[in-house]
Amino acid sequence: MDSGKEKSLSSPLVLVVDDDTRLRKLLQKFLSENGFRVFTAADTREADDMMDWYAFDLLVVDVMMPGETGIEFTRRLRAGNQNVPVLILTAMGETDDRISGLEAGADDYLPKPFEPRELLLRLNGILRRVMSKPPEKQKAEVKFGTHRYDLDEHVLYCGSERVRLPLAESALLQLLAERAGQDISREELAQKTGNETNLRTIDVQITRLRRKIEPDAGTPRYIQTVRGKGYSLIPD
Repeated sequence: MDSGKEKSLSSPLVLVVDDDTRLRKLLQKFLSENGFRVFTAADTREADDMMDWYAFDLLVVDVMMPGETGIEFTRRLRAGNQNVPVLILTAMGETDDRISGLEAGADDYLPKPFEPRELLLRLNGILRRVMSKPPEKQKAEVKFGTHRYDLDEHVLYCGSERVRLPLAESALLQLLAERAGQDISREELAQKTGNETNLRTIDVQITRLRRKIEPDAGTPRYIQTVRGKGYSLIPD
């Protein structure tokens, strides 16, 4: 697991994943000399460790490595909703690897052996495409345990399954989720969910929500009682 020369923090951060020690060192030197900050990993396990610590702008991944292949690694990243751009390195003439890599979610490929300048052009091309894309709207959701609440759709999910809520409970959870981590009084909850004439109704609805989302409704972890005030939703 190696790091390259120090560069400005604005320089693109690249991770080269290849079991060929000589190639890793050559790419690290070449890319560092051309404006990149470069880290290297000998396999995908090392790459996972590096990605736990750094937010890479690009990955250069060899297809054929011991253990998990570059294609399997790319597919796993995409399945986990990691959208970091990936360029895969394939063997010359291995059309199946190129197609499989692109199908797995790679952004580009380069067959070995290659001219380092072509790699540089391809990496800069990927960066230009990424920078020209409009920023994706972040999904507005609050996660707690096995559940998540979609603030845009007003829907509670358990894993991928939709959990049906009565309208009153849905309105209550929406308010709690919008102000997750904040204490909200029973009076405000009642007023904004149309129950201002009966505060006890809020307590009943909270109890019902806890039965749906808490591992143990008797000792709630996520919808907590704020003594003398009201309730608070504590997300993960």
